[in-house]
Amino acid sequence: MEEKTVIQAMAALAQPSRLRIFRALVVKGSEGLTPAMLAQEMAMPANTLSFHLKELMHADLISQERSGRNLIYRAQFDRMNAVLAYLSQNCCQGEDCEVLPAALCTTC
Repeated sequence: MEEKTVIQAMAALAQPSRLRIFRALVVKGSEGLTPAMLAQEMAMPANTLSFHLKELMHADLISQERSGRNLIYRAQFDRMNAVLAYLSQNCCQGEDCEVLPAALCTTC
């Protein structure tokens, strides 16, 4: 993963509302959430939510899928895991480390 990509992902998550949205999507897993469900859960106006979803999509941290008349948003677990792997790469100066690739999300 390129440093530029990691910076883009970290910048997207460095805003409190976007971090909360992303965490809600991570918790929901592969089922995802509609914008209406997210707006209700976040207590956020639809236009504000739309702005934050766009930013998270631009960073490739979430995906959007049309299901009938609804849009479903899901966390991109592969991207999340790649960012975590990048951040923990070469940690602990070659010593045994508590951060192992197996600790990354594999059930999502």
